[in-house]
Amino acid sequence: MSASSVDTEQRRANRTKAVLPVRVKGKDSSGKPFEELVHTLDVTPEGARLGSVRRELNLHDEITVFYRQRKIQFRVVWTKKMKGTSEFQVGLQAVSHDSEAWGLSLPEFRRQPASQESVSLASVVA
Repeated sequence: MSASSVDTEQRRANRTKAVLPVRVKGKDSSGKPFEELVHTLDVTPEGARLGSVRRELNLHDEITVFYRQRKIQFRVVWTKKMKGTSEFQVGLQAVSHDSEAWGLSLPEFRRQPASQESVSLASVVA
């Protein structure tokens, strides 16, 4: 599967760096059901970028992400195989637009101007 990149002009919101442990469930590129623990690299109100994904996923497929007591449906919008590993990074777009999907009450999630710097969640999520 070829990687496709997303231009910053296509993003609706700035990414917020957030390394959150999540469980993902869906079907891999061969159609085989899977469930595995991965983590986010950054999040937006409309999506996320996952790291440590050990399954190849098809573009446009839907997966479910479980974070704390939350269950969020996403569509795969891009994938990237990491050099020298068997892992992928995966870009996701939320199927439904719930501004509180992640349960993070951060200023970036309230549609601030694009010039605002990202806040590290290490101290906020702890």
